[in-house]
Parts: sequence; structure tokens; C-alpha cells
Amino acid sequence: MSVVTRPPVSRSRVESIDVLRGLVMILMALDHTRDFFGATAISPTDLTRTTAALFFTRWITHICAPVFFLLTGTSAYLTLGRRSVPQLSRLLVTRGLWLVALELTALRCFGYQFNVDYRVTMLVVLWALGWSMIVLGGLVRLPPGAVAAIGAAMIAGHNLLDPIRSASLGPFAPLWTILHAPGVVVARPGHIVFVAYPLIPWIGVTAVGFGLGTLYSRDGDRRRRILLHLGITLTIAFLVLRWVNLYGDPVRWSAQPSALFTALSVLNTTKYPPSLLFLLMTLGPAALVLWSIDARTPSLLLPSRVYGKVPLFYFVLHLTLIHVLAIAVCYARYGSAHWMFESPRLDQYPITPPPGWGYSLPVVYAWWIVVVVLLYPACRWYAGIKEQRRAWWVSYL
Repeated sequence: MSVVTRPPVSRSRVESIDVLRGLVMILMALDHTRDFFGATAISPTDLTRTTAALFFTRWITHICAPVFFLLTGTSAYLTLGRRSVPQLSRLLVTRGLWLVALELTALRCFGYQFNVDYRVTMLVVLWALGWSMIVLGGLVRLPPGAVAAIGAAMIAGHNLLDPIRSASLGPFAPLWTILHAPGVVVARPGHIVFVAYPLIPWIGVTAVGFGLGTLYSRDGDRRRRILLHLGITLTIAFLVLRWVNLYGDPVRWSAQPSALFTALSVLNTTKYPPSLLFLLMTLGPAALVLWSIDARTPSLLLPSRVYGKVPLFYFVLHLTLIHVLAIAVCYARYGSAHWMFESPRLDQYPITPPPGWGYSLPVVYAWWIVVVVLLYPACRWYAGIKEQRRAWWVSYL
């Protein structure tokens, strides 16, 4: 007999979850638009070369991946209202395998890169999300509180593993790279595979999200009170631990030539892999957003709900659209666009920029708005299909 407590049976979606997911996916498009249209020679987080505007353009999008993984776990819990635990476990495992396959095929060849030579393959969001769902498929047989505790332990403790270097592990080095330390796992003449999203902390975030789902079985006032306290607690924990500057991130903050850049140093936490402080910095505000829109969504934010209902559809489509637009601009500017089809160096990923390529932030923001607006009709159309059809394949898209 399963020890998992089920949420009430309901086919209605939780609006606040769709809205928050939609908001972070809109921001995600900004980050990827910058990848394709911005100046890749300057890292937004290199405080010796960046500007405050460039830094915050990158920093504001840091919330995207943590929320994406968190709400994956939350949504998994909510499906227990209409699925048994074994059914949910099977769905998570099969869908997770599907996402891994999608990352290695469609996203790699027709999203990030427009080629099939596999000279450069980056294992990123869908890779980690797929494996997180596979692991969650095993954990869902435990009580939600135990799942959340396991996830919280992974988040809080994984920085203790930072001193372990892949090079010291011999034949186990590739496995360690996949689990904790970003790096190259395959390096052969003409082919390289790089793990950008190590699994341990992302699995932890997904597991915590599963536990978070139990709040949506509670009455609204109590749920909002817990979300508020949770958001404040996580945010304060970030500020205290970051100020102490001893644990939670492999890179310590330091005094900079100006007060502004010292503040940027404090906020400049590590994403690859996401440190404890990175996750506190992003998940705390995410909980506060969920609290603020739980009772009522402001009308200004309602359009984001459309994107939040079709996350995978949006994710695949927005990458392809951004890449197509970059090709069009490249061709119009240079009379050729062959660079956009070539596998890049790792430091130029996801494209090989043409000579002199890279637009200012106002141009990047303009193209971002174009991308989000163009995607709205397609996402609204597909959201309608999802609501009308209950075919098994819909749950995989």
C-alpha cells in the first residue's frame, strides 16, 4: 500500500503555477535571445568586463531553471489526483527518457544548433530535467515529506563535495562530471560532449518541488501563509550565508572598486552546478511570487498563463524561432549565414558568431519581445488542444 497522500481529484490547473512557469519562460527567452544576438565575447558575470545592465540581464534570468525544475516536481505531485502512484512513477520515467532523447536529437540538431554533425554537444536543461524526472519516478513511492527532505539535503549538502575533482577519480571521472562537476565527458577528434547541468542539485530541486505540491492540498489561507514564510526564510538564509561568506558557493564575494560592483559580487553566485546560495537566491523570490498571486492573478500577468500551460512546446519552439531569426538577420547583414549552421567552440556556444557579430542590449531586448509575441498564438492554439484532448501522447508534449 502506498504511503503517499493524494491531493483532491481535479482536472483544473493551478493558475498560480501556470502563471509563474509562464513568467520564467518569458525570461528564459531573453537569456537565449542574448545567446544568439548578443556579444558572446564578454561574459555577463565577469565583473572585470561586464556592465551593470548586462549583468542584470543575465542575473534576472537565473530564476528560470530553478523554477522550471521546482514546478516540475510540484506538477508531478498534483497529478496524483488523477493517477495512481505506480502510474505516476511510470509516467515520470518514460517522460524523463523522452526528454533526454529530445535533448540529444531535436534540441541539439534543430534548436541550439542547426546541424547533425555532433561535433559539439552540450547537455543542458532537458537532459537534467529528464534525469530528475526519472529519479523522482522512484522517489514518489515515499511520503512527500521524505521526498522533500531528500531533495533539501541534496541542495544543502552538495557544496560539501566541491573539493572533489573529476581528474582525481580516474575511470569514475565522467560519472562525477555528470553528477556534480560541469565538464567534458567525451573528447574525441572532431567530437566533444560537455555536461553543463550536473544532476545532483537539480534532482534535489525537483524533489523539493514534489513536497511543495502538498501545499495545494491545504486551504488557501494556510497555503499562502506557508509560502510567505518560506519565501522570507529562504531569502534571509541567502543574505546571511552570503554575508558570512564561508559556505554555500565555491566563489566568495569580494569588495570591488565601487559599491555597485561589490553588490554584484554578492549576487554573482554559481549556476553550474547551482550552488546552495544560487538556489536560495532564486527559490526564495519564487515562493514569494507564488504567495503574491495565489489568491488572485493581476490582469497584467494573465497572458503568461498561456505559456505556462505548454512549457515543453514553448521551450522547443522558442529556441528554433530565435535561431531562425538570427539566421535571417545574419543573411541580411552579410549575404550569407553559414556561420549559423556550424558547430561552435564551447566558449561561443550555441552559435559560431560571424565577424563583428553581437548586438547591443536594446537590440537584444527588441528581438526578445518579438520572439515572445510571435510565440503567443501558437502556444494559445496548443494549449487549446491540450485542454480538448486526453490522448496519452499529450502528456509527453
